[in-house]
Amino acid sequence: MSNKLYVGGLPYSATEGQLQELFAAHGTVESAKVIADKFTGQSRGFGFVEMGSGAEAQKAIQALNGTQLDGRTLVVNEAKPMERRDGGGGGGRGGRNSGGGRNRW
Repeated sequence: MSNKLYVGGLPYSATEGQLQELFAAHGTVESAKVIADKFTGQSRGFGFVEMGSGAEAQKAIQALNGTQLDGRTLVVNEAKPMERRDGGGGGGRGGRNSGGGRNRW
């Protein structure tokens, strides 16, 4: 098991220090990051914690998943690698019959 965890359902007021403190009861916390909106700086309600080992990560999942923090239910599970965004899926132009104007083929 990986030692990187996804933590969802965080209160919007949660800080990285609080996240570190919460997980430290279950092992060594290598890092704790609350994800914020890049424009407003407001928490997006989730973050990531890296524990010292896979065993500590598993222990933290078992202890904290489904628990309450400031009235919100935490979702704690193994972090999955971020899917690659290759910019596909929209806005393309060209090709036959792409619309607009008259095609003279």
